[in-house]
Amino acid sequence: MRAGFIILTLLSTPALAAGDQELLQEQCGSCHSLSGPAPDSAQAYRDRKGPDLGYAGIKYRAEWLEQWLQKPIRNRPAGMFYGKHIKTGPKGDVVDEASLKPHPKLDAAAARAATNALMALKEGAERVKAGDYKTGTISLSMGEMLFDKFRGCLACHQVEPGYGGVSGPEVYTIGKRLQADYLVSFMRNPKIWEPKTIMPARKLKDRDLQKFVHYFNALAAEDFQ
Repeated sequence: MRAGFIILTLLSTPALAAGDQELLQEQCGSCHSLSGPAPDSAQAYRDRKGPDLGYAGIKYRAEWLEQWLQKPIRNRPAGMFYGKHIKTGPKGDVVDEASLKPHPKLDAAAARAATNALMALKEGAERVKAGDYKTGTISLSMGEMLFDKFRGCLACHQVEPGYGGVSGPEVYTIGKRLQADYLVSFMRNPKIWEPKTIMPARKLKDRDLQKFVHYFNALAAEDFQ
């Protein structure tokens, strides 16, 4: 991720030591914003190469992040903005795999250092309430009924490889990669995190927010990858 990457000029992140700022700018700055604000125009949102990382420390699970950086597997089937990576196939629109670039791999030491630095980025922490998610369970069948039939989320998200929509990230690893309290906050009001997101604000009741995270955890336990 070092050689050959253009380093963007980024706003400083006071919470980080100078060495960590330099590390993240070198490792991640060419494709990710490391500080806010989030894109406030549709064009800027579509032009993003990767997700914003200014709040990585309250979004991602550190263990998953460190492993993923060493062996990155795409969790957005059609990239950051699906409209750029779709082509017409014999049975309708399909993902144009040739248009998608693989994420660079880091060795173990670099992945650990990058993870430690990313977990210190907690912009917008006030939007997440510790303990907002209450541990619980739901059956896969009931979870899928809520996710698909009642809320229509399957149109944009995959619940297992190849099953579901491609305009949003898959959700079968989301229980491993994202922190539960962040998930509740994001689903409650996606636009406070990404003003131009295509994710609809469904005005979900708290009991449904909890059930969604129960379902994501149940999917993650299936270990599809």
